[in-house]
Amino acid sequence: MSVNLALSVDGLTVRAAFIAGLAIAALLLTGWRKPARAESRSPRGPIGREPSSVVVEHFDTPLYRRPGPFRRVLAGLTSGAIGILTGVLAAIVLSFTIAFAVVWLTNLLKT
Repeated sequence: MSVNLALSVDGLTVRAAFIAGLAIAALLLTGWRKPARAESRSPRGPIGREPSSVVVEHFDTPLYRRPGPFRRVLAGLTSGAIGILTGVLAAIVLSFTIAFAVVWLTNLLKT
């Protein structure tokens, strides 16, 4: 089963411009009647509530101590490993995308 799709550059440009126009119209219609910023739901004056008296305990926090050299080296190694892993995954995805594009384009040239 084969599907032939023949479009000229002019026809493709007109269709792309039409889709872009529809997207802009959709954006304008979705934000037509919404205010630019959220309005407060309560008046700015005092609210008629009784102040609640809740006892809050305050505790001193412990002082900050820098991590030791082992933890710093371990953090550096793991962040480097995460960077390498991310790069490898991105390279795999990019290579498959490029291979698919090359195969698809060469099949278009053959027909």
